Amino acid sequence: MSPSPAMPVRRILIVEDEPKLAAVVSDYLKAASFETRIINDGRDVVDAVKDYHPDLVLLDLMLPGRDGLDVCRDLRSFSDLPIVMMTAKVEEIDRLIGLELGADDYICKPFSPREVVARVKAILRRSSRGDAADDAPATNAGLLINEERYAASFNEQLLDLTPVEFRLLKTLAAAPGRVFSRDQLLDNLYTDHRVVTDRTVDSHIKNLRRKLDAASPEQELIRSIYGVGYKLEL
Repeated sequence: MSPSPAMPVRRILIVEDEPKLAAVVSDYLKAASFETRIINDGRDVVDAVKDYHPDLVLLDLMLPGRDGLDVCRDLRSFSDLPIVMMTAKVEEIDRLIGLELGADDYICKPFSPREVVARVKAILRRSSRGDAADDAPATNAGLLINEERYAASFNEQLLDLTPVEFRLLKTLAAAPGRVFSRDQLLDNLYTDHRVVTDRTVDSHIKNLRRKLDAASPEQELIRSIYGVGYKLEL
């Protein structure tokens, strides 16, 4: 039996203007069997991608020459390769803008190099499945829920949810089409077991509906069942 062919080495382009940080990330990626190239100027990224053909780009937000958001926009004009934004700016608006421009993920500084390697591996696993089968269908018909980050998106648009709204959406999305009573929803909303009225659910449902409607105005996702409760229809 002939030996199976070796897997091609994955290439990671690191765009980071802090030399020590870039070197550390590169060393960890190389230890994980990746090939790396480092550049430190935003003006050089597009040419580097076209020349190096990386499998993934680690892209710093604050760069000399051009900032990471402009670079991300340029890359998305001709390529769908995975992009992970690296940033010390933790304001939510920066995260939203970066992901709306087409970034696949973001990681906030200071970070563990091991976390970067884990993120890179996870994203490349997903993109590999996509290459083989035009990507797996999105969870629950366009609704994606990331429990580790308390983040959710619908139709690739991030939803700016409060923690309570996130838990409410997660509960409904666990069983699309199932009708949940207000009591059942309340059991999953608050981690401190506070005493609230069931009308509190109505208020949170109203806010959650508004945010879902902004992402999908043509579709009523949360339905009220009179005298019973609510269900999510996808």
